[in-house]
Amino acid sequence: MSVSVDISWKSLNKHGEELCGDKVEVLKTDDSDIVILADGMGSGVKANILATLTSKILGTMFLEGADIVSCVETVARTLPVCKEREVAYATFSILQIFHNGDAYLVEYDNPECVFVRNRKLVRYPYEERMIEGKKIREYRFRVELNDCFVLMSDGVIYAGVGELLNFGWQWEDMAAYTLKCTKETLSASRLTAMLSQACYELYGEKPGDDTTIAVARVIPRRVVNIFTGPPLQKADDERVIQDLMKQEGKKVVCGGTSANIAARVLKKDIVTSIDYADPSVPPMATIEGLDLVTEGVLTLGKALGLLKRYERDEFDEAFFDELDAGNGASKLARLLIEECTDLNLFVGKAMNTAHENPDLPFDLSIRMNLVEQLKECAQNLGKKVNVRYY
Repeated sequence: MSVSVDISWKSLNKHGEELCGDKVEVLKTDDSDIVILADGMGSGVKANILATLTSKILGTMFLEGADIVSCVETVARTLPVCKEREVAYATFSILQIFHNGDAYLVEYDNPECVFVRNRKLVRYPYEERMIEGKKIREYRFRVELNDCFVLMSDGVIYAGVGELLNFGWQWEDMAAYTLKCTKETLSASRLTAMLSQACYELYGEKPGDDTTIAVARVIPRRVVNIFTGPPLQKADDERVIQDLMKQEGKKVVCGGTSANIAARVLKKDIVTSIDYADPSVPPMATIEGLDLVTEGVLTLGKALGLLKRYERDEFDEAFFDELDAGNGASKLARLLIEECTDLNLFVGKAMNTAHENPDLPFDLSIRMNLVEQLKECAQNLGKKVNVRYY
């Protein structure tokens, strides 16, 4: 079994603070995905520095193959000690999921990870170790498809203290709510947004502590293939459509001319939708054998806008309402955010005289610019991207 991991995280700053005292690092190695969540003591600048140092040290050492004992010892010796409380530092959780299905979790003073498997909460056995006088929990286990893991800082389980609930949102409440949400959500980012929103509301929209949630879901490999723009040579029309159709996964065509090429080569009809869900996004069409057919430059541009907001962590429940809208740009963005681990782009290099000056080389064209941005954005979101030009 080879698994892919869908990872997302979101932080709420303590009310009135510009910097967050929690820090999440997501690392990818050749054979694993690693999530590190560090929570610096206190709040504001000092906590931010402690959490950043901790996550960077742990990340660097982990990538170099150091064991957890060396990591914890290094963190303990490196971080400054708080004069008032006589303790350094930051607490942390590290989750490493290998592509072969093995997994390793270590927790130091952060709330326990919430594990969801087959729509049930599960508790894995762990070993306790003392390192530098600190109690560390270590878990080793095998993952299965659709497993979900939620790491959190302690701001999550203090949500609601004194505001709405006498004793805050206990770990059990958080776990039960996570379980309810995982039954109705698909992606790590959607679950992250729901859990973060719940904490925000429990704090009366004024978080009393830095509050961070990191979600990792074990998912199958999902491929999305996009063909956009006519090939430079008309003779390549057939080749690009054959290359597109022999790929596994979803098949998308963006652009009127591209759709005409696909319909001609596939010998299928184009049926244009008359439903204008959003007047600012051109209507979609359908071609038998393809999963999504949209207009080109305008739709790609709007989809890219949604992807970039997501990349900047500007996602909440309202963002996902936009993502669920019935227009081509939202459908394309949702496909790339929630249903894609690998993206194949098939890009024709012919100019579209409707949009640009045909005397300009292709490299300066709007479509080329959009494709480059789409590639970069998808890679930043952890997708594997492959581009072929025709």
